[in-house]
Amino acid sequence: MARWVRFLDSGGSTALGRLEEHGIAQYEGDLFAAPVATGRTLAADAVRLLAPCVPGKVVGLWNNYRALAAKLGKPAPKHPLFFLKPGTSVIGTGEAIHRPAAYRGKLVFEGELGVVIGKRCTNVSADRAEECIFGYTCVNDVTAVELIGEDANFEQWCRAKGSDTFCCLGPAIATSLDVRRARVRTLVDGVERQNYPLSDMIFPPQELVARISADMTLCPGDVIACGTSIGAGSMKDGATVCIGIDEIGELSNALRQ
Repeated sequence: MARWVRFLDSGGSTALGRLEEHGIAQYEGDLFAAPVATGRTLAADAVRLLAPCVPGKVVGLWNNYRALAAKLGKPAPKHPLFFLKPGTSVIGTGEAIHRPAAYRGKLVFEGELGVVIGKRCTNVSADRAEECIFGYTCVNDVTAVELIGEDANFEQWCRAKGSDTFCCLGPAIATSLDVRRARVRTLVDGVERQNYPLSDMIFPPQELVARISADMTLCPGDVIACGTSIGAGSMKDGATVCIGIDEIGELSNALRQ
């Protein structure tokens, strides 16, 4: 398994690297097209990590965990229920989440697994979907939840979830993950709020790729946020939300006004 990151180098340029035992091995080229090692290794604490990919779109899932569906009294969907978050909503670990200037309502965190697409795919079959997955990352799907139902005539999922800084990704992309064993753990100011197994997903990653690629083309760098489970909730201004999956690392972002 490799863990890939993007970061700012000492000259302020965006660079690509693999996390190694003794630092970050720098690479050049396209992350999704056989990047080449430069031979340079940097100390991990000497760089600022960015979001590990630059998605053209983030596809977010709703009602994709059995435990949460049972708690809410919702039936398992027959097809993935999803919305889109724009690429402009993406930030990396350590960057601040900003409250929209005109919104004073509740902001919600959702700790999730993100599936990073590595190959352009349309109508891919479930048994070939694994070939289109580059790896996995952590996601905080931030939501201005009171905007969803602000207009009784139209639920505003994209507006509620699409503001700048509302899609935290990182810290790395792990190229493999045992979904049967991995868990998502979310801490808010050091207090555990979520700890749930990925094995509880209704639609696992390969099926999500197959089903969603039948609705729209998925491109390298796009991310599917697999939805959240029990424990997602509100965060106060100044709170720090940390989302961890052992094989990937810990994504940490603070809410600022």
